[in-house]
Amino acid sequence: MDQERHNLALAARLGALLQAREFMVATAESCTGGGIACAITEIAGSSGWFDRSFVTYTNEAKQEMLGVSTATLAEHGAVSEAVVLEMARGALARSHADLAVSVSGIAGPGGGSMTKPVGTVWFAWVTRSGRAEALLARFEGDRYAVRQQAVGQALSGLLALVEKGT
Repeated sequence: MDQERHNLALAARLGALLQAREFMVATAESCTGGGIACAITEIAGSSGWFDRSFVTYTNEAKQEMLGVSTATLAEHGAVSEAVVLEMARGALARSHADLAVSVSGIAGPGGGSMTKPVGTVWFAWVTRSGRAEALLARFEGDRYAVRQQAVGQALSGLLALVEKGT
């Protein structure tokens, strides 16, 4: 099964769980450019469990739309645990969702460094109940492959959170 089909299967499973629990989800995306929201909205009936998405590609968008602090961006950079946690918390605060996922990374082909090579992606998942988790992943492949793998990881993390009962 290719990654895109796998992502749609994850989104369908996520939707069924969210709907059963009457939860709503929001996304805050940078390197995936709305790919998580796209996979979610491919599922019929997703308006019953998907509230909104923020695509915040620039640092300014992260600050203006999600409330990410200038100090956090300056100290850690956009691709960091601190920033994705602020992004996810900002999405939750600016939505009616019960949980949110955020992602920021370097999809390539340029933009990488020795400490943050292409394929470096940070994720965060937060819930209204206060649970917060973050994950650093390193994906292989071209820009498309990195982005598709990031979408899959974001959806898998949401599934795990919902299965834990948030």
